[in-house]
Amino acid sequence: MAPARSHLTNTVVAHPRATVPFSKPSIGQDEIAEVVATLESGWLSTGPRVAEFEKAFADYVGARYALAVNSCTAALHLSLIASGIGGGDEVITTPLTFCATANVIVHTGATPVFADIDPISHNIDPEAASAAITPRTRVLMPVHYAGYPADMHAFQQIAELRGLRIIEDAAHCVEGIANGRKVGAIGDFTCFSFYATKNLTTGEGGMVTTSNAQALDVMRAASLHGMSRDAWARYAPNGNAHYDVVMPGYKYNMMDIQAAIGLHQLSRLRRMHARRVAICAKYDAGLIGLPLRLPADTPAASTHARHLYPVLLDEAAAGISRDEFCNRLRDRGVSTSIHFRPVHLHPYYQQRFGFRRGMFPVSESVYDSTVSLPLSASLDDASVERVIEACHDVLR
Repeated sequence: MAPARSHLTNTVVAHPRATVPFSKPSIGQDEIAEVVATLESGWLSTGPRVAEFEKAFADYVGARYALAVNSCTAALHLSLIASGIGGGDEVITTPLTFCATANVIVHTGATPVFADIDPISHNIDPEAASAAITPRTRVLMPVHYAGYPADMHAFQQIAELRGLRIIEDAAHCVEGIANGRKVGAIGDFTCFSFYATKNLTTGEGGMVTTSNAQALDVMRAASLHGMSRDAWARYAPNGNAHYDVVMPGYKYNMMDIQAAIGLHQLSRLRRMHARRVAICAKYDAGLIGLPLRLPADTPAASTHARHLYPVLLDEAAAGISRDEFCNRLRDRGVSTSIHFRPVHLHPYYQQRFGFRRGMFPVSESVYDSTVSLPLSASLDDASVERVIEACHDVLR
């Protein structure tokens, strides 16, 4: 029996017999050697490799500053803290996202306000976001869903007109370009994920970029217990062991072991992105004629990061449900995933804020029919063909 739709999240629908993994990390010998060198160096936590990774990443996206942390969740939370967000404030974001996007808003004491998505890009609709603004709105938090860049030009216009800050959730969009501008150098803060399945991975990890030096100082202190000096500044050659606690901070710092992986992932990012683009092109060509709506192309001045390949199943034409489609692919050795159950449909958000099904119909419609097919720079052509053949086998 297919699992109930209410229990599906972004969790991978895996199976012991699956031979095509959903998103196997692409780890090379350079990453492995760098981790070994880090272990042998005797400095494992936040240190010189983290500093090098921060600089390299800031240069890559064209940002003035970058702060490496232990997750995109931490990056989002720190961005809200640096923006002074707290009780009584509202933050507008999309319901079609991982729960962390909304959870961090709740952590600050603010209220998440959802606006429905555009039916083509599946990103938050700027017009819907603008309509949701109230006198308590302080931040717009667009999410670059699946790697498709949000309409940042429109959000910047709204933010400037209404005096709002922009915090981008770019967990899916490290390679993205929005309207000719690199994601990471547009909003007040941009937050990236380096989780195991992401295009650039450090196992666990994240980064926040900004052009605001004062905000950077706040986030850096808040990321490590509120201390004015990290361990590298205290114990490195010529360091100073003294420090002050300037706020009740958090434990959000990245380790040198993670940064060791990230440095080499960053150096290979363009090649890995090209591979993901090639896989998506194979899917585009191979799935034509099936009752599936394929991902939309981005405008000419934008670059899709190709983090996910989500398709929408036409259940009426297919004669089976989305969940049954996932089950039959699983039985044929293909792992899939669901991105995402809208946040407003989770019990906590319904009970706390009174959200209910029907409030954001486009997001709900996408969730009800979406399936993410395997996508990774490590996926070989034979595996891609197997996925395509399995889809034809199930849906023909």
